[in-house]
Amino acid sequence: MSIKKIFDYQIDEKLELFVLIKSANVRIAKNGKKFIAFVLADASGEISAKFWDATDDEIARFQPGKVALIKGKREVYQGNPQIKLFHVRLAVEDEPQDPRLFVKRAPLKAEQMADEINQVVFAITNPDWNRIVRFLLKKFQKQFFTYPAAKKNHHAFAGGLAYHSLSMLRLAQAVAKQYPIINAPLLYAGVILHDMGKTLELSGAVATSYTVTGNLIGHIVLIDEQIVLACHELKIDENKENVVLLRHLILSHHGLLEYGSPVRPHLLEAEVLHQIDQLDASIQMLSGVLEHTAPGEFSEKIFGMDGRNFYRPEIADFSTKN
Repeated sequence: MSIKKIFDYQIDEKLELFVLIKSANVRIAKNGKKFIAFVLADASGEISAKFWDATDDEIARFQPGKVALIKGKREVYQGNPQIKLFHVRLAVEDEPQDPRLFVKRAPLKAEQMADEINQVVFAITNPDWNRIVRFLLKKFQKQFFTYPAAKKNHHAFAGGLAYHSLSMLRLAQAVAKQYPIINAPLLYAGVILHDMGKTLELSGAVATSYTVTGNLIGHIVLIDEQIVLACHELKIDENKENVVLLRHLILSHHGLLEYGSPVRPHLLEAEVLHQIDQLDASIQMLSGVLEHTAPGEFSEKIFGMDGRNFYRPEIADFSTKN
């Protein structure tokens, strides 16, 4: 059998390969019968597929986190890639069954990301911010360097949480250098902590789902709570201005109330954090989609970019354009 991955197949090409069932949502078709809306994944990315007329036994067997052998055809439906399934079964003995083999990973190893992030921690010269950051990095170290940054949209791969934070730190360093008015230590502390609550909001890199706590509270409030708990452990007054400033960066980093922030940015560093968060997330979403888009074609629609699709130019290097 071919060792090709999902996105090695062309449109209308038949396929047969092992994949990870990343999600499996049971829905009701217009004819009243149940079907499974799959998200299937391997190291090349993820794609949707529908399994029609699913029996209760099949619904019970085809669970997220399982490895399955699928036969079908790659298609495009309403501008988005999908697989038309002909046959699905779970992997059996002597076939690949480890879900970790099918998980897309950050381009840097955890050790590399940890080394670079720890170097930036030295630049957090405010003692309280430094101690809080170090305390929480240590507390959530395993999850922080292995979890994705999201279930679906940006940096939704193993190690994506740390990689997103590191990318933002690099942007933050460049912006702080360009604009000396920025309080760089505050910005760096905010960047490292801003999404750390996702270690509590999400279940992990394999078959990522939201925890009950994540659904009911959300990562912004969860990490703010952890900052307060860290202050108690470290004997830091949580009402000190510098702690309140740090908490404000975390609480406002989504920018708008309708996007989940309890408060909008009211500090220069909070606005910068929000902007570089948006920039890094947008570029990662776009690069992931354009990677699977042929030159001279438009991409699939990107939900996290207001449903827009994007054109991939035929010229690879704009500097050569006459």
